[in-house]
Amino acid sequence: MGLLNFKKKTEAPRAGTPQLEAFLQDYSIEVMPRTAEKVEDFRALLPEGTRVYIAHIEGTPIDDMVATAARLARDGFRVMPHFPARIIKDAATLGDWIARYQGEADVNQALLLAGGVEKPLGDFHCSMQLLETGLFDKAGFKRLHVAGHPEGNRDIDPDGSTKNVDDALRWKQKFSETTDAQMALATQFAFDADPIIKWADDLRAAGITLPVHIGIAGPAKLQTLIKFAIACGVGPSLKVLQKRAMDVSKLLLPYEPTDVLAKLAAHKAAHPDFNIEQVHFFPLGGIKTNAQWAIDNGGSAGVPAAQAN
Repeated sequence: MGLLNFKKKTEAPRAGTPQLEAFLQDYSIEVMPRTAEKVEDFRALLPEGTRVYIAHIEGTPIDDMVATAARLARDGFRVMPHFPARIIKDAATLGDWIARYQGEADVNQALLLAGGVEKPLGDFHCSMQLLETGLFDKAGFKRLHVAGHPEGNRDIDPDGSTKNVDDALRWKQKFSETTDAQMALATQFAFDADPIIKWADDLRAAGITLPVHIGIAGPAKLQTLIKFAIACGVGPSLKVLQKRAMDVSKLLLPYEPTDVLAKLAAHKAAHPDFNIEQVHFFPLGGIKTNAQWAIDNGGSAGVPAAQAN
């Protein structure tokens, strides 16, 4: 206890501005079971009650997913596992997953998405089909997130348009009006604030009022980010990384999301009705590195759970 108190008293000054600190409140972060195994104590990294998404990659046993969820729940975090439609065999399997998450980890929120598998392994190919089963409503889930794509998605719209993505968003908006669960859009990561702002404003103009939890890549080596960005189909904002790679003075320095978040935070401060509600981190450079950056910039007041009391 004395050591924790000592750390609190000698905490380094935060690097973030008041606008950025406000924008980072209640941020969320993503982990996978295999990366979570390497973290001794999440309470030393994340603020109390942080929402932690658990990514479900094809081939990950549901036992590992549920065990990770139970561990995080015991530590006081809000757990949001992925439900990737294309790797779920059928409604019976979906119901079993829901029951296990609830029974073993007290989960009541989920991210529903198509998943990165090209060919569905069973009956489902998109998140809308998962919602249509009614199983999440029946189980009393309090929060359901679905995917958003600020720069489009070539897997969904191969012609480069946003027609299918937009149609899906309109469907999800209508569904949100029929469920008691809180819904939001959790987005793919991007690196440039201007396309994000335009996309969010266009959503509102089109009558899509679902709040946005904007995906942001955490600090990482530039080469790592470029690799992930290309693999995930990140669009115009990839130019931000490419431009940085051409600057020899920055090439070897770790990328940090300070610029994009500062600009979004300033826009939110100037436009309080801006529909980006929270930040969701993809810790591509490691969860410890990402968590420390968030703490240093005042995310959720910059205090890990282990130091909160």
